[in-house]
Amino acid sequence: MIGEMAISVVIPSFNREKLLGRALASVRGQSLQPQEIIVVDDGSKPGTLEKLKDVYSEVLWLHQHNQGVAAARNLGIRKSKQPWIALLDSDDEWEPEKLKLQMQFIHQHKDIRAVHTGEKWIRSGNEVIPPAYLDKSAELLWERSLANCLICPSSALLHRSVFDEIGYFDEKLLACEDYDFWLRLLIQMPIGLVEQKMVLKHGGHSDQLSTTTWGMDRFRVQALQKLLDRKDIEENRRTLLRETLIRKCKILEQGAHKRNKQEEAISYAKLREKYTTSPLMETA
Repeated sequence: MIGEMAISVVIPSFNREKLLGRALASVRGQSLQPQEIIVVDDGSKPGTLEKLKDVYSEVLWLHQHNQGVAAARNLGIRKSKQPWIALLDSDDEWEPEKLKLQMQFIHQHKDIRAVHTGEKWIRSGNEVIPPAYLDKSAELLWERSLANCLICPSSALLHRSVFDEIGYFDEKLLACEDYDFWLRLLIQMPIGLVEQKMVLKHGGHSDQLSTTTWGMDRFRVQALQKLLDRKDIEENRRTLLRETLIRKCKILEQGAHKRNKQEEAISYAKLREKYTTSPLMETA
């Protein structure tokens, strides 16, 4: 049973010594200890992680040239040896019971291969309440995930067979690779939920991806196009995908006009028109 339920933790990191130290401390503090901890250094400055390597000698430290969070996360997953994989971003941390509660959930739901948890949002050291539309309940989870990414990678525990079935994180997406991954996962299988807030999501720091990367909807549009190219999407979901893509293209088009990027605005207008006039588009 121990082998079947054993866990690898995968943490990608880029120039985040202090934040990574906090994340690793929260893994070491788990009441249910993982069998393997992997940190993938995505091309940090030389010497960034040397002190942490001395403190966390149990960690398998991997290195790659800077290729982005998706590639770093994928490398850690591929190198991991245990059947269950817990993802953790280097700027987040776990409550001590996180892995234990997830494994208890899996014991009780034998058909579940993916489970996430509730989360606390921390800004400037204080907890803030996320908006109601980010509710993580299972009801219409895929449909609601089209507008907003509702599953936090740091909350996810996945059986490695999930990656064999749906693939890995898309390394071509510089951002929103999690949005793309969870939409693909939810098409194929359910995800369980431990409602307790077991992940502390720290926001507002200067190198947060959503802060440093403009136009996040650009990458969501790419993810939606990929799904629309698939032949196995049910027509009702295909309609929702088109409607979401059209809305996001309109937002990007308007944003490009405001920034005086006329060619970019035209490209999103054409893309919006393409999916609006699609022969498969349902008539109002």
